[in-house]
Amino acid sequence: MADLMRTSNPALRGAFGSGDVAYGAETMTISGAVNKTGILIILCVATAAWTWNRFFGALATSPEDAMASVALPAMVGGIGGFIVAMVTIFKKEWAGVTAPIYALLEGLVLGGVSAMMEMRFHGIAIQAVALTFGTLVAMLIAYRTGLIKVTDRMRLGIVAATGGIAVFYFLQFILGFFGVHFTTINGSGPVGIGFSLLVVGIAALNLVLDFDLIESGANMGAPKYMEWYSAFALMITLIWLYFEILRLLSKARSR
Repeated sequence: MADLMRTSNPALRGAFGSGDVAYGAETMTISGAVNKTGILIILCVATAAWTWNRFFGALATSPEDAMASVALPAMVGGIGGFIVAMVTIFKKEWAGVTAPIYALLEGLVLGGVSAMMEMRFHGIAIQAVALTFGTLVAMLIAYRTGLIKVTDRMRLGIVAATGGIAVFYFLQFILGFFGVHFTTINGSGPVGIGFSLLVVGIAALNLVLDFDLIESGANMGAPKYMEWYSAFALMITLIWLYFEILRLLSKARSR
């Protein structure tokens, strides 16, 4: 049980507590979580496609109009997605409703950011998508075949690394208001690309922790609604991974 309490994904940290075991009721399954993850991905892609088309439709007029056309949807998606994510984390039983809403909102952000990056670097969006899902498949195979074994030491290392990245991003955001910028890390030089590779690697390893916790939840008989919650948690990791890969590719293309 202690293993279930340790993960760097905030949505899965402590997700399967003793109060989440379904006695005599329908329980979650791995296939159910996979199916619901597929639904969330479809919803996310749908709103991302809407924002993408909106951007390139306005781009025919001017780049400024294109940027303005996605600014509000992206802002609504970002703020709304964060709020819905917090609600879902604290009210897991609502995940059947809140998880699809989260996916729709995050799609607005993904579509807008991807379109803006595509305007600068043609083909970068499809490359990021392919690498994200390629990483997902590769990590799933590595986990299922036992190539990567989830141990307590591994969990601790990934949690510490992810926490360190989160703290760094937060400090960078705050210090940016005071004119302090980490140009080397955010640049396209060897240090910047190396940092992005490190972050992508840690994000990918978070997928393994998510797989392990979902499997454990199914084995211990968690309630059916945890399928939606597990799918939501995987979406958080996938979206993070996508953005980090997009960032890495943009640095590489800027060289």
